[in-house]
Amino acid sequence: MASRNQNRPPRSPFTKKDGNDEVPLDKRRRIGAGRMVGPPLASRGRGRQAFSEVNSRQDVTATSDVGSGEGSECGTVEFTKEEVEALLNEKLKGKKLDPLKVKLDNAIDYIKRLKLCLKWFQQVEQNHVLEKEKLQSSIEAVEKKCTDTELEMKNKVEELNVIILDLRKTISSLEDRVAKEESDKLDAIECHRKEKEARVASEKLQASLSAQLEKTRQEKLAAEQKAASFEDMYKRGQEYNVSLQQYNGKLQKDNETISESLKRVEMEKLTIVENLSNLRCHNKALQDQLASFKASQDEVIKQKESLSNELRCLRVELQQVRDDRDRQVTQMQALTAEIVKYKEFTGKSCAELDNLTIKSNALEETCSSQREHIRTLQHQLTAANEKLKMADLSASETRTEFEEQKRTVCELQERLADAEFQLIEGEKLRKKLHNTILELKGNIRVFCRVRPVLPEDGVGTEATVIAYPTSTETLGRGIDLVQSAGQRYPFTFDKVFSHEASQQDVFVEISQLVQSALDGYKVCIFAYGQTGSGKTYTMMGRPETSVQKGLIPRSLEQIFQTSQSLQAQGWKYKMQASMLEIYNETIRDLLSTNRSSGLDMSRTENGAPGKQYTIKHDVNGNTHVSDLTIVDVCSINEISSLLQQAAHSRSVGRTQMNEQSSRSHFVFTLRISGVNESTEQQVQGVLNLIDLAGSERLSKSGSTGDRLKETQAINKSLSSLADVIFALAKKEDHVPFRNSKLTYLLQPCLGGDSKTLMFVNISPDPSSVGESLCSLRFAARVNSCEIGIPRRQTTVKPMDNRLSYG
Repeated sequence: MASRNQNRPPRSPFTKKDGNDEVPLDKRRRIGAGRMVGPPLASRGRGRQAFSEVNSRQDVTATSDVGSGEGSECGTVEFTKEEVEALLNEKLKGKKLDPLKVKLDNAIDYIKRLKLCLKWFQQVEQNHVLEKEKLQSSIEAVEKKCTDTELEMKNKVEELNVIILDLRKTISSLEDRVAKEESDKLDAIECHRKEKEARVASEKLQASLSAQLEKTRQEKLAAEQKAASFEDMYKRGQEYNVSLQQYNGKLQKDNETISESLKRVEMEKLTIVENLSNLRCHNKALQDQLASFKASQDEVIKQKESLSNELRCLRVELQQVRDDRDRQVTQMQALTAEIVKYKEFTGKSCAELDNLTIKSNALEETCSSQREHIRTLQHQLTAANEKLKMADLSASETRTEFEEQKRTVCELQERLADAEFQLIEGEKLRKKLHNTILELKGNIRVFCRVRPVLPEDGVGTEATVIAYPTSTETLGRGIDLVQSAGQRYPFTFDKVFSHEASQQDVFVEISQLVQSALDGYKVCIFAYGQTGSGKTYTMMGRPETSVQKGLIPRSLEQIFQTSQSLQAQGWKYKMQASMLEIYNETIRDLLSTNRSSGLDMSRTENGAPGKQYTIKHDVNGNTHVSDLTIVDVCSINEISSLLQQAAHSRSVGRTQMNEQSSRSHFVFTLRISGVNESTEQQVQGVLNLIDLAGSERLSKSGSTGDRLKETQAINKSLSSLADVIFALAKKEDHVPFRNSKLTYLLQPCLGGDSKTLMFVNISPDPSSVGESLCSLRFAARVNSCEIGIPRRQTTVKPMDNRLSYG
C-alpha cells in the first residue's frame, strides 16, 4: 500500500471531476458550518483506504475564531499533487473592489483548507510508519524462512550426492552392456555383409535375364512393325479399290480395263492375307517364349523376398538394443535436470530477500521527503498570510493599473486592425511576386486539395490522417500526412486547400492563371489523384448549383466576361472548343455527332476499325488532333450545353471505391484568338483543362472484366506520366513522351513554354494513406520540374497595359 501511495500527492476535497472537466473554484463546496462532504470516495489502487471523518461543528458565525475551524473539516478527503499546487497558487476569491469583510471571509476559508491539507499529510505519515513496521515484521519472517530453506537445501544436496554415486555405478554397468551390444552389432553387420553379397549375385542373374527379355521384346517390336507395314499396304489397297470404283461409275467406257485391275488387286489382297496369317503364327510363338521367361523371373523375385525378410528381422533386433540404451540415457538426463532446478530455487530465495531490503530503504527515504514537504507548506502558509495583509494596500494601485491596461488594449486593437490590413495587402503582393518568380523559373505550380470527410469514411478520420502546419513559413502552403504508426510526412506546395475550402476559394487562386489565356499564353490545368479523391468535383463540380460549380465552368465564365469587358478597348475574340477522352489508350471525340446518334467511331465494332485520331505537334508548340470536332462558341450557354453533352458521353463506371468512377482522361481545350483593331495586335492563347482518371489498386477497387482492362490502361498511362516527370526532374536528354497517348498530348504543357498548374487531390480516409502518400510524393517531384519560361504568342509588340498573373 505504501509503495503505491508514497509518491502520490494529496487530492483536494474542493475539486470534483465529471469526465475530464474540472469544476470551477467558485462552484466548489466550502468547508462551512453544518455541511458534510458526500459519501467517502471509493478505495483507489491496492489497499488504499479513506481517512476518518472529522466531527462537524454547529452555529459558526462570521466572527468565530480561526482555530475553531479545525472541527468543521468533514468527509473523507484525499489530495493529489496538482490539487496541492493549485491550493497554494490559488488567488483569493472576489473582485478587487469588494469590501474588506468579504476578503477576510475568503482568506479564512483559504486558511481552513490549508489546515485540512496539513492534517491529511500527518495522517499519511502515520500510515507510512505503520506500513514500515509491517514490512519490518515481514522481513524478519522471510529471513527465518530463508534460514529453514537453507537447512533443507543442505539435506537435499547430501541426498543428491548419494543418488549421484548410485547413478555413476549404474552408468558403468550400462557402459559394459553397451560394449557387449556393440560386439553383437559387429557380428550382425558381418552377417548382413554376406547376405548383401548373395543379393548382389542374384541381382546380376536378374540383370542377365532382363537383357535377354529386352532382346526378345525388340524382336517382337520389329515383327509388329512389319505387320503394321503390311496392314498399311492393305489399307492403301482398299483406298485404291474405292477410288477405282468411283472412277468406274463416272467412266462407263473403261469398264473392262477397270475390272481386270480389280481382279489383280484381289489377288494381291489374298497374298497379303496369307502373309499376315504367317506373321500371326510367328507372333504367337514369340509370346509363348516370353511367358517362359516371366516364370523364371518370378522365381528369382521370390528368392529376393526371402532374403529381404531375414534382413528385416535382424534390423528389428538391432533397433530394440538401441531403444534400451536411449532409455537409460534419458533417465540420467532427467536426474541431472532435477539437480539444476534445486540450485535455481536456492538462488531465487536470496534474490527476494535483497528486493525486500531495497524496498525498506526506499520507504525510509519517502518518509523523510514527506516531512520536508510539510515544512515547505508551513512556510508557504505564513507567506500567504502576509500577502493577505498587503492586498488591502494594493487595491487602489490595481484600479489605476486596470484603467491604464484598458487604454493600452484599445491602442493594441487599433494597431492589430492596421496590421491585418497590411498583411492582406502583403499577401496579394506576395502572390504576384511568387507568380513572377515561378514564371521566370519555369516550374510547374502545384496546388493540393483535401476533400471533405464522407459518411462512409467514418467520423473524425481527417484529424488522424491530415494535419496542417501553423508556422509562418508553411501557413496555407504546408500539409502533413500522418500514418497510423505516428510517422509524419511533411510536404510544401504553392497552395494547400483544406476540406473546408469552397469551390470559389479554389478558383480565386487560379483566376489570374486563366486570365493569361486571354493574354496569349498557353495554360494547362490538370487534376491528379487516386479514385474517389475529388478530381472530377474540383474540375466539373455540380453545374446545377452555382455554389458548387467546378473550375472548368467558372474559368469559362470569367473568360467570356473579361472578353466582353475588353471590347471597349478594341479587342475582339474568337473562341473554339474541343473535348476528348483517352479511354484504354484510344482517343474518343466527345462532341462527335456520331456519338450523339448512338455510334462510337473511335471503337472497333464487329471487326471494322473506327475513326483513328492522331496527335500532331507543329513547330510553334501547338497541338492538333486529326478529325477532332472543333466548335465555335460565342457564349457561356453554348459551352454549358457542350459540357453536358461531353459529360453524358464520357466513360464512367462503378467500382468498390467510387459509385461513379471516371474510367478515362478528360481533356477540354479552348483556343482563343484575339485581335485589337486599334493597335493591330494579335494574340493566340490556349486553355487546357484536364481531369485525369484516378489511380487505383485492383485489390481495393475489385475490378473485373472490362473494368479490369480500364484499370490497367489508366495505371499504365499514369505510370508513363510519372516517368516523364522523373525524366524532366533529372533533366535527362530523352523524355519518354511517346510512351502513352496522355503524355504525348501533354508534351507542350510539360516540356514546352506554357503555364502549367497541377491539382493533387487527397482523400482523408485512413485506408487510403498509402495512395495519398504516393500522390503527394509525385506532386512534390512535379513541383520541382523546370519546363521553360512561358512565352506569349503575339504577332505585334504589345501596346496595352493589361497585366496577367499566371
